[in-house]
Amino acid sequence: LCKWVYEQTDNNETLANLSDWFINIPLQILLVVVIALVLTRLSKRWVARLVQRLLAPKTNPTDHLGKVGIDVPDTFAAPPDPRRASRVESASVVLTSTIIVVIWVIATLMIFGIAGIQLAPLLAGAGIAGVALGFGAQSLVKDCIAGLFMLLEDQYGIGDVVDLGEAVGVVEEVSLRTTVLRGIDGTVWHVPNGVVQRVGNRSQLWSVAVIDIDVAYDTEIDRARQLLQRAADEVCARDEFTATIVEQPKVLGVEALGADGVTLRLLVKVEPGTQWDLQRSLREHVKAVFDESAVEIPFPQRTVWMRTERDDQSPAPS
Repeated sequence: LCKWVYEQTDNNETLANLSDWFINIPLQILLVVVIALVLTRLSKRWVARLVQRLLAPKTNPTDHLGKVGIDVPDTFAAPPDPRRASRVESASVVLTSTIIVVIWVIATLMIFGIAGIQLAPLLAGAGIAGVALGFGAQSLVKDCIAGLFMLLEDQYGIGDVVDLGEAVGVVEEVSLRTTVLRGIDGTVWHVPNGVVQRVGNRSQLWSVAVIDIDVAYDTEIDRARQLLQRAADEVCARDEFTATIVEQPKVLGVEALGADGVTLRLLVKVEPGTQWDLQRSLREHVKAVFDESAVEIPFPQRTVWMRTERDDQSPAPS
């Protein structure tokens, strides 16, 4: 095109160069934009598939049957996990956004270079701005990175009862920067993910109802264990708890020898988040069974010495 314009304009170099600039430069810019759009579309698909594989659940037996060509009925297929779907979506959005930003930053720099704009001042200014932004937003970056790993590792999700240190409650919202908890007293806690040093998840996969019951020292331990086991079996057999019991109750035995009595420990493995209702019912029924069987739940016992005005000034017990 440049040569044709040069010949048609009686060897006018200025018009030839302008024609080259107005045609060649826009075509190169258009090519860069198209490539960036294609990479953006492909990155969305690749990242979604990659995250799907990274966060995939453990292989089910039905998966092996499907691989060898055996059709598995839908009733035997694993049910969809909404929590896993939420994790996949959140992680995909974060990684995809990061990759898209990198793609378009590179494309923008290439467009500036094609247009003849000097990149050295821009890169120098961007470096200074990046350092300033890094100092000002380092806590924000820390929160986002911690939130990303929290999602990838499935430390907790919406509906879980977690202990994040001073904040304990039910998870209501999980974002890349913060976690929102609601305590038992209704307090809403907004916890930045970057300040979470440890996570105690009380409702993941399964939970345990732990009951410690004290009996007096003169109580026959074997009889107390039998009564405690009977009371636990009766409570777990109720219709309101049968669907939540994972393993039958088990009396471990003597847990401690305290100052006022002997501590017996009872464990019941249950569905996540159902241990608190079961613990309250167990304590109530154990109290009724012990009262019926005349098993004493101890109270503090002390020996008090009263000092009198006797000549020897020796204490007299009372």
